[in-house]
Amino acid sequence: MTWTVTPEPYDSPVAAALWRAYYTEVSDRWYLLHEGRRTDPAELEREIAARPGADLAPPGGRLLVARYGGEPAGSAGVRQLDGTTAELTRVFLHPSMRGRGGAPLLVRAAEDAARALGAARIILDTRGDLVEARGLYARLGYRETGPHNDNPYAEHWFSKDLA
Repeated sequence: MTWTVTPEPYDSPVAAALWRAYYTEVSDRWYLLHEGRRTDPAELEREIAARPGADLAPPGGRLLVARYGGEPAGSAGVRQLDGTTAELTRVFLHPSMRGRGGAPLLVRAAEDAARALGAARIILDTRGDLVEARGLYARLGYRETGPHNDNPYAEHWFSKDLA
């Protein structure tokens, strides 16, 4: 089996299914940690609908889908923030696909997409409980920085020069 990473329209059925899987996982993890319950289904639907990903459409963004053996396995988004900075977002691999080398390929493809948008630097934020993500970013050369946004769920911010 081999990995491929290709651009995908943010509003495709594949993108929608991956966004739902991503959001369900990160939301459930937060609620289980802080409130001992899973995400309320109505809240999940509202939040998914409120963030369809239009900011990941060209010309200022890209959504990438990783496939393993031709099957959708994960996604990552890049959006241009200004002339030199892009943001990495929605990095996700289905749990059954983790540990097979897809995450570094996906993040590197997102970095290439950011370069194509003209970015010399890429930034991201994540939460403290997403330890796997923080470890991945550190292994790929991201440095932890001070806050670059006011996201109420962000607890760690990272940056990487793309030169």
